[in-house]
Amino acid sequence: MSKPKHFLTLSDLTSDELRGIIGRANELKAQQREGVAHARYPGKVLAMLFAKASTRTRVSFEVGMRQLGGSALFLSSADTQLGRGEPVEDTARVLSSMVDLVMIRTHDHSSVERFAEFASVPVINGLTDDYHPCQLLADMQTWFEHRGDIKGRRVCWLGDGNNMCHSYINAARLLDFELVVACPDGYQPASQLVSENSDRVRIVHDAKEAVQGADLLVTDVWASMGQEDEQKERSAAMAPYQLNRELLAMAQPDALYMHCLPAHRDEEISSELMAAPETVIWDEAENRLHAQKALIEFLLG
Repeated sequence: MSKPKHFLTLSDLTSDELRGIIGRANELKAQQREGVAHARYPGKVLAMLFAKASTRTRVSFEVGMRQLGGSALFLSSADTQLGRGEPVEDTARVLSSMVDLVMIRTHDHSSVERFAEFASVPVINGLTDDYHPCQLLADMQTWFEHRGDIKGRRVCWLGDGNNMCHSYINAARLLDFELVVACPDGYQPASQLVSENSDRVRIVHDAKEAVQGADLLVTDVWASMGQEDEQKERSAAMAPYQLNRELLAMAQPDALYMHCLPAHRDEEISSELMAAPETVIWDEAENRLHAQKALIEFLLG
């Protein structure tokens, strides 16, 4: 039996495959709006393993599988033997013998890699501490939907060099755009990932300098799940990197801005921009549904 295709980071895709998924996501979105059924996978089951809570990830995958004709099974850490110490490889072998795909949202990226190594069905990374590739599918779908291809554009990441930032670095390589990471000293993304992509990624510590000429500004919470005890320290360091009207005015006149949500209003992003009529943040959130349906189609074949 041939090995299944997994989606653990964007690097599991070629540039053409990523563009194909984005294009298909926009087709599926149009079909959904027009009431065109696309239940191509009756009887298919997606198992969803959650060690980290989520609104958008759970709802988008669960609804997406239903719209594709299948179903989704929610499993928290308390619902499986993984939460009681069963080896990842044992769960991977057993669970993938009963379902058609597995989505995992957890802490250690190595756990997802190990699960995929022993799984006989496609495994999707729904978020780890290192990467959040499903969100990048939605973000890029949103850009393509509103502005066309992102090749050659400039994107500015504001704030912590976290899992979202890492996935933006992978996207910059695959979709051929420039990424400027604006972050405080000590909060840079992984140095190896930056050095491997130094032809299109640079670190800038002055937010006002970083946003100059940017076509897209992106941010995320300053303290991710598990970092709540660092909130005060992080907030003090990152205050100059708040995505607000002042910084947006320094970017390109038609620049878009995004946030993967949930947002802490008036911390990493101003309430004004969250409520602005021109924001695409709500499209970005909805597009998790359509992008992941396109991904599921791609993985199931």
